[in-house]
Amino acid sequence: AAGVASSTSDAAAAAVATSSSSSPAGSALGSISSFLESPPIAAAGELIDGAFTAVDAYETLFDSQLSNSPIVGEIWDSTKEMLGPMFNTLIHPDLPPSVTLVITSYITYAVFSALLSIGQEPPPNSPYPMNKYDAMSAKKYFDNKFGMVVKRAIEVAVLSGTFLVKLASDAASGKLEENSEGRAEELSVLLTKLGPSFIKIGQSLSIRTDLLSPAYVRGLKQLQDQVPPFSTAEAREIIESELGSSIEEMFVEFPPEPIAAASLGQVYRAKIRGQDGEEDRWVAVKVQRPNIMNQIALDMHLIRDVAPFMKRTFNLNTDFVGVVDTWGAGFVDELDYIEEAINAKTFMEGIEQTPLSGVVFSPPVVDELTTRKVLTTEWIVGERLDKSGKEDVSILCSIAMNTYLTMMLETGVLHCDPHPGNLLRTTDGKLCILDWGMVTKLDPDLQITLIEHMAHLTSADYEEIPKDLLLLGFIPENKADLIRDSGVVETLAEIYGAWTAGGGAAAINVNKVIADLQDLTAEKGNLFQIPPYFAYIAKSFSVLEGIGLSNDAQYSIINECLPYVSKRLLTDKSDRTGGALSTFIFGPDKNKEDRIIDYDRVEQLVSGFGDYTTSAAGELQGKNTTRAEVIEGLADQVLDLLASEEETPLQEIFIEQLAKIITSSSRTVWSDLRERSGVLTNGRTVLGTL
Repeated sequence: AAGVASSTSDAAAAAVATSSSSSPAGSALGSISSFLESPPIAAAGELIDGAFTAVDAYETLFDSQLSNSPIVGEIWDSTKEMLGPMFNTLIHPDLPPSVTLVITSYITYAVFSALLSIGQEPPPNSPYPMNKYDAMSAKKYFDNKFGMVVKRAIEVAVLSGTFLVKLASDAASGKLEENSEGRAEELSVLLTKLGPSFIKIGQSLSIRTDLLSPAYVRGLKQLQDQVPPFSTAEAREIIESELGSSIEEMFVEFPPEPIAAASLGQVYRAKIRGQDGEEDRWVAVKVQRPNIMNQIALDMHLIRDVAPFMKRTFNLNTDFVGVVDTWGAGFVDELDYIEEAINAKTFMEGIEQTPLSGVVFSPPVVDELTTRKVLTTEWIVGERLDKSGKEDVSILCSIAMNTYLTMMLETGVLHCDPHPGNLLRTTDGKLCILDWGMVTKLDPDLQITLIEHMAHLTSADYEEIPKDLLLLGFIPENKADLIRDSGVVETLAEIYGAWTAGGGAAAINVNKVIADLQDLTAEKGNLFQIPPYFAYIAKSFSVLEGIGLSNDAQYSIINECLPYVSKRLLTDKSDRTGGALSTFIFGPDKNKEDRIIDYDRVEQLVSGFGDYTTSAAGELQGKNTTRAEVIEGLADQVLDLLASEEETPLQEIFIEQLAKIITSSSRTVWSDLRERSGVLTNGRTVLGTL
């Protein structure tokens, strides 16, 4: 123990200074940090003496929290009573039992870590040596940073625990609504203190008006604009170090304060010199926060370690570790501003090949002033989408939905951070999408499966939904034999039906849904799971639905998908999309030989295609176009699809139905001729006999 114990007189002095802090939480955490991270010394006794001044703060904060916990309090007290006296004799007679147990645990961990590391490769110098998310590399790195890990874990647990205890107290006293305003502000402050990972979560929740009360929505919206900035002096130092020149050489103007601060960086509105006789122009300069990579790596490491425990505790039927890894990969990618610039350019290249090219865009990148930690783009004049006029938001929400569906199902690169601060309405009525650091990529097979699923949803063909969920990974392979059970179909049909009606999650009878799902689970086992790839998709469309609901209480994200789905079904030439088109047009009779098109479904399809066309062409954005001109243009487009030289699924269905009409007409004419030819004595018609 003496060989692996750690402390110095400097660490002891730091502990004394920290313990005198005015904040009990800060005092205890600082003391424990000094205690855990100090370098080796000769005897364990010096460690105890050096850290002894931190004991009072620790005993008050940590021990009392555990002892008063209704969950672990009794176990903690029993452990102290049983093992405390023995360890006190071995280490220090005057220490409280709880402190003795923590010290003993640390010494034991250090001894075994040292023994197990003999003959192994040295740990990496950073959590992610290749600047890409790597859970195994991060584990090796943080296994040798035990003090850092414990400090962060205690910090998150204590800060979060205090808030949760207050929330539980409100619930017990019936004051949840009464205290909601104050608690919402406390939650916003808490997430800001906990750092970037938790701020991101809060930002996503801040626009979910159907899931959170108005008080919490207002409280969390502060996270969109009021993340504390770091000093401009640090920002200038980072810019000059990254770009290799002084600020004065690169910029005509550079402000003393950022115009906006976010969880991962902050933005300055600066002016650069024009080239080749051009005027000087305004740009947005985004600078990454100092040491942000290590902060995120530590949080992801802790969350990943806790994930298996969370899965077991809450009986989550999903690859929770895989979900964490998916989020971690995107989070770390978001810190590479060169990759972000490439993502924005890829989006523009893809969207220029679609009808949306004239109404949506990303800010052009200034390549010569962009590195991994500094991103410079042209300055875009506009207003946040959630602060535009009500009518304007409805139009731009439709454009945003079509854009995100195009990204997900066509170009294959999906922007995953569409909170209101990243969606702007420009002065000329276009939609500008900012912040391309967080994206996810979808393979073509998954895209087609999602199109089929959305076709089934928008056409209310719920019989196909269980099969879709199996193909998409929401139902495990070993449960495939259960997907046709009527209970599954009926339960899902009720959920999707309510969702289609509009109003988001608030429109769904949650208690009944939970009861139905519990009945299914009791009868068939845990049937559903969340595939890791879906985390980003869910985040993106959850945010879009939240923006829509904030403008229209009856907003239906499923119905908003209809225009793009209609366009894709009518124009796509693949066989699988053709099958989805048949499903949409014919409904449950799609596999019958005598199938006849459902007029209402065709009208829905053509109407959706028209909505996509007018949205993509900007017809709803103040253009002087009459309704007759819009209808005429739509009719021309439908005829173009039918008269295309390439054979398409739409043509096949049209020819099939036309043939049935012609055949039916021919049979009617033949029958009339036979009846008019006269009837012989044997009862047959003359023409029939001939």
